Amino acid sequence: MPKFGQQIRFCKSRDGAQIAMASIGRGPPLLRTAHWLSHVEHDARSPVWTHWLDELSRDHTYIRYDQRGCGLSDRSPPSTCFEAWIEDLEAVVEAQGLKSFPLFGMSQGGAIAIAYAARHPDRVSHLILFGAYGKGVLRRNITEQEREEAETLVKLIRLGWGRDNPAFRQVFTSQFIPDGTTEQHQWFNDLERISASPDNAVAIVEQLYQLDVSAEAASLRVPTLVMHSRHDARVPFEQGRQLAGLIPSARFVPLEGRNHVLLPGEPAWPLFLQEFRAFLGDAGGSSPSLRQAGLTASEYAVLTLVARGLDNAAIAAALSKSEKTVRNQVSSIFSKLGVGTRSQAIVLARDAGIGEAP
Repeated sequence: MPKFGQQIRFCKSRDGAQIAMASIGRGPPLLRTAHWLSHVEHDARSPVWTHWLDELSRDHTYIRYDQRGCGLSDRSPPSTCFEAWIEDLEAVVEAQGLKSFPLFGMSQGGAIAIAYAARHPDRVSHLILFGAYGKGVLRRNITEQEREEAETLVKLIRLGWGRDNPAFRQVFTSQFIPDGTTEQHQWFNDLERISASPDNAVAIVEQLYQLDVSAEAASLRVPTLVMHSRHDARVPFEQGRQLAGLIPSARFVPLEGRNHVLLPGEPAWPLFLQEFRAFLGDAGGSSPSLRQAGLTASEYAVLTLVARGLDNAAIAAALSKSEKTVRNQVSSIFSKLGVGTRSQAIVLARDAGIGEAP
């Protein structure tokens, strides 16, 4: 748990649904939109989500909330429609007293963030999207086999979501974190069961299949960063690429990996954090020396592995680079940091909290 512990509060949406909000950390606000597998209390003890809380609350008051029908939010809401999801976000913004803030949308939360930013461009200072998509599965140009797969997943939820046997839910876990450990898979299986009832899960997924924020995305005039894992097993990479192409002047950053939810220890995680912080203007976390050094996102990822004690060959293998490229990047890092040895670079990095073992 980060230094400044989590606080949970509640607010009411326009139709009376009660929404659970959690804030953690100190500093300027950073708001994450809801996604369907969440439980703000349970997530704070999770081997899948605690590293997200640690890092995103390092320089901000990180605010997130449970979607209606999920977690600590109202389990029997009047509606589960997309419009209600946007109204829930509006209610959270008002309850938190936010005026201008960066908005972060993961997965389906990306569509909610896009719709909100289109309606309230004066409120959103920066828009960050990860693993997001603009069109639900049934709004895309898909094959008959893909349509049958989507319908089969809904049937799996109806049949097995609430059972003690996690076999049905493991199908979803394998899409969200295919490279997770046994512990992480077990936790995610449990999250699915406790975060939403089978009926709520079905209602949410059926809404997700039909959403389309393409027009809203094309209308955005908010600084936007889009990141997507190249081999995302849940939301195809092409969906992230297309979304970035719709949003005027959006910056697109491909990440290597298969996990829909980034896990600690994978090379994409430090690169994600560097891009995230650079976009918000606080690259390098709380270390002034690293913020002023002007490291690129790629150099930051290399420095993270240097700080963990990896040699150039091991870094090259981890980041899918040539050893020559890594050697040149290490030289550039040394020059920017004003150090002459690997040990000096490691000291600077670890003093800034970079490279700690996952």
